[in-house]
Amino acid sequence: MRTHRTTALLVAVAALVLTACDPQSAPASDKPAGGPSAASSTPSASRTPAAKKAAALPNLVGKGLQTAQDEAQASGFYSLKSHDALGRDRLQALDRNWKVCSQTPAAAASIDTSTTIDFGAVKLEETCPATDAPAPKPAGNTMPNFVGQGMKAVRSALPANASITVKDAVQSRMVLQESNWKVCTQDPKPGVALTGQPVAFAVAKTEETCP
Repeated sequence: MRTHRTTALLVAVAALVLTACDPQSAPASDKPAGGPSAASSTPSASRTPAAKKAAALPNLVGKGLQTAQDEAQASGFYSLKSHDALGRDRLQALDRNWKVCSQTPAAAASIDTSTTIDFGAVKLEETCPATDAPAPKPAGNTMPNFVGQGMKAVRSALPANASITVKDAVQSRMVLQESNWKVCTQDPKPGVALTGQPVAFAVAKTEETCP
């Protein structure tokens, strides 16, 4: 009789333990309010893109490059770049020594201020070309005609692994700054297939006449 009562008591205790451990038996009031479904039903705030700013871009052609850059920034344009208008691939290392020959885009009453302004420039003592001289086109499978073009720009148009020899065609001077020299003759000739062979140029200074 005592054994039966003890067994019944153990069964009752086990039932209470199982009930306490079962999460399904918890009262509904104990569950946190606002589950994932409630959060996902809330609409997210709409994002409105920032409005573009526009300003008047002045005509800066004819001004010193440094002055042109300063005035462009004063008008709200900060994305600025410049290039050699003579197609010789020279860097505008000291802006005060260069003047503006062209600007892209041209002056306008209203332009997005994030627009990049590109100045074509030459050195102060040089004459602006009627239009910007194009840089040499990159060499493909055949040798282009590079005669008359700036040696630095020509080098950039050839493959980076090309073997290139440059010699002075006028005197026996060393060609140190290729941006100041132009091509007089070339080997291979224009139209010859480029198969990795060495390339040779005879050059003269830009202001000189090729022999």
